[in-house]
Amino acid sequence: MPDFSDFIVYVDESGDHGLVSIDPEYPVFALTFCVMRKSDYTGSVVPATQNFKFGIWGHDAVVLHEHEIRKSKGPFAILITNRALRERFYDGLNALIEAAPMTIFASIIHKEKLRTKYVNPWNPYEIALLFCMERLHGMLTAENQHGKTVHVLFESRGKKEDSDLELEFRRIAGNHSHLGSRRYDFGRFAFQHVFLPKAANASGLQLADLMARPIALSHLRPGQPNRAFDIIRSTLGGLKCFP
Repeated sequence: MPDFSDFIVYVDESGDHGLVSIDPEYPVFALTFCVMRKSDYTGSVVPATQNFKFGIWGHDAVVLHEHEIRKSKGPFAILITNRALRERFYDGLNALIEAAPMTIFASIIHKEKLRTKYVNPWNPYEIALLFCMERLHGMLTAENQHGKTVHVLFESRGKKEDSDLELEFRRIAGNHSHLGSRRYDFGRFAFQHVFLPKAANASGLQLADLMARPIALSHLRPGQPNRAFDIIRSTLGGLKCFP
């Protein structure tokens, strides 16, 4: 039987990682690793997330999606017309995130600066993934997880994107990445990737999704009020901005 890690990792992003056409209003790509102890995840995070949904919709089938929440789309359209419900929703969501026992590792890649600085820039996703994996390596080392199987869960984006991501993830996990100057021995852990659709309704994946944009905006617009980031800040175990 494999020796499973005590921790589970959920990954999501904000923005696209393309360098050909860059949105001047949002020229960044952000990647977040949401790391939780499995006992905390099953004991408090999942029940709290379900109870929050039961209180708003009466069922837990709704998937918390930052973009749909921000645009009041789909099941979140009810927040437009019902002010009391909207206030209860955001108060409950903030409390849910604030209470969640998790550690966030994040990386923000400024695509315009990257394209300007390097003649043949690396893929922003690959850079961000390496930075987050390095910080995850540090945490797992501190928690004596050597030799254990660590599952890293990504939202599925389609056959080609999943295949490209799998290849880079395997390179990093196998110590074969061509990126970075400092070398980490990722082989000390048995990293395994898992792709799952948003419809899987995994609480951890939803939390990771809610983190990415506020963290990106904290870098892109540092002078702008950012209540969501203020709540997230205490959970940040590492934030790398590049270049």
